[in-house]
Amino acid sequence: MQPEIVLEKANRKVRLFVFEQNGTPVNLINSKFIGEMKSKRISIIYSLVFVASTFCLASFRLASITSPSIIIYKTKRDYSKYVPVTLSADKDKVVSYPDINDVYYEGQLSYPVALAKGYWLDHRGIGRNTAFIKLTYEDYSKLPQTPSPAELYSMILDSNPFLRIYDMGDRANFKEPVPDINRIIENNQLKKYKRLK
Repeated sequence: MQPEIVLEKANRKVRLFVFEQNGTPVNLINSKFIGEMKSKRISIIYSLVFVASTFCLASFRLASITSPSIIIYKTKRDYSKYVPVTLSADKDKVVSYPDINDVYYEGQLSYPVALAKGYWLDHRGIGRNTAFIKLTYEDYSKLPQTPSPAELYSMILDSNPFLRIYDMGDRANFKEPVPDINRIIENNQLKKYKRLK
């Protein structure tokens, strides 16, 4: 059993005692225990700093996971039913693509949501180097296996399909994303947001 540490405050003076198991108080101010207590105090401070920093890092990671950015875009033609893939910077190969089981959003095929003035709300991770292949989400999900990058590259409909892409910021900033973003579009306020293309 550890000794009990007690602080007494009277007349603006603080006395620090340790009560041993037998109830005998030992004044730490003039005790050999003061060195040990300083060592323990430093250890406690380091422990608290470690715990606090770990909590902050975990909170930051959680925020990053639970609050992704909202991307909206406008294309040259309607590609809303077609599966997007990501091309290399020089657009000569496919560098990222979904598995046939990974074309769903909240249990449904991850079609984008139609917004005002021809914009679409992305559910797949649209970016500057995104292209669309000739397979629809439905057709892609029914394939017996995921195509290879070379096969996907041969299916590209348009390697430069976008007119505009906007990063609207954290999803958590929008209480109701679709009506909120539609109001922004209709009020010509997209210039306030980061334009990716």
